[in-house]
Amino acid sequence: MKTLAEFDALLPDEEACKRALVATRWPKGVRCPRCGNDKVWAMPARPYHWVCKSGAETTDKQTGEVLTCAKNGGYRFSVITHTIFENTKIPLKLWFKIGYLILTAKKGISALQLHRIIFGEDSTHAYRTTWYVAMRLRAAMRGDVIPPLGSDGGIVEVDETFIGGKETNKPLGKRRVKGGTGGKTMVIGAIARKGNVICQAIEQLGFETQEAFVRSAVSTNAKLVATDEHSGYRHLGKIGYQHSKVSHRRRQYVVGSVHTQTIESYWSLIKRGIMGQYHHVSDAYLPLYLNEFAFRFNNRKDPAMFEKMLQTVER
Repeated sequence: MKTLAEFDALLPDEEACKRALVATRWPKGVRCPRCGNDKVWAMPARPYHWVCKSGAETTDKQTGEVLTCAKNGGYRFSVITHTIFENTKIPLKLWFKIGYLILTAKKGISALQLHRIIFGEDSTHAYRTTWYVAMRLRAAMRGDVIPPLGSDGGIVEVDETFIGGKETNKPLGKRRVKGGTGGKTMVIGAIARKGNVICQAIEQLGFETQEAFVRSAVSTNAKLVATDEHSGYRHLGKIGYQHSKVSHRRRQYVVGSVHTQTIESYWSLIKRGIMGQYHHVSDAYLPLYLNEFAFRFNNRKDPAMFEKMLQTVER
């Protein structure tokens, strides 16, 4: 990643940001975002706008309606069509700068801090805009596009944790269950040693929930799936996984190559980030913050992390 000064010099205005987005979205040439046709015509009077007149039929993912680009003089689109930037008046330069600052903060950065850095302490610019942009970018950094972990035959660790403050630290009117995990959000995750991580918030722990997560996140080609002694993982060996576990209740933490230390270190990174930067994250928005931490962790060694983020903005 570049320094902030280098970033500003590379993307100084809207024109530069649009060029960067075109290069990232369509590295092999502009394609219609509706039908994928590469025979499109640029509109000279409107820079970064094109027309597609393909007769190929496509189905709208949201409405199920059958669409074609050949009607009404062709389908017109711009560089931000079908992206999270569409239908907003927020400059691309602001989107990009907020995204860059999020990616360069190892333990996260709050929307309020982003607002102070970009607009200043006494700015009258709406804080809500900064918050909106940050949350939309976090939503785009989804982890479901990562291939199953362990496909290369490596070792994968699976574990669960609870995120949230202690009930005794909350105001009396907001306390639910005393002690333990009451009021906290359950999160399950899988991490390939020296590789990627996938995690998600869940409503409850249980055999079906945990097995379904492992099936979706971990490849049966994994050399080993290491977990703790939670009963929700008891049948992994019967569905094609090489499964071994350690018993924390017996103070058993490492048995040869079997341990969950890597995923527990990742949980620590998330919790320290929430505690030190955000202070509080609601259940409704926790999945978006999990997206952010996983994306930043998975691309921590990639110098083109910002460009990869831009590849996630299509919807």
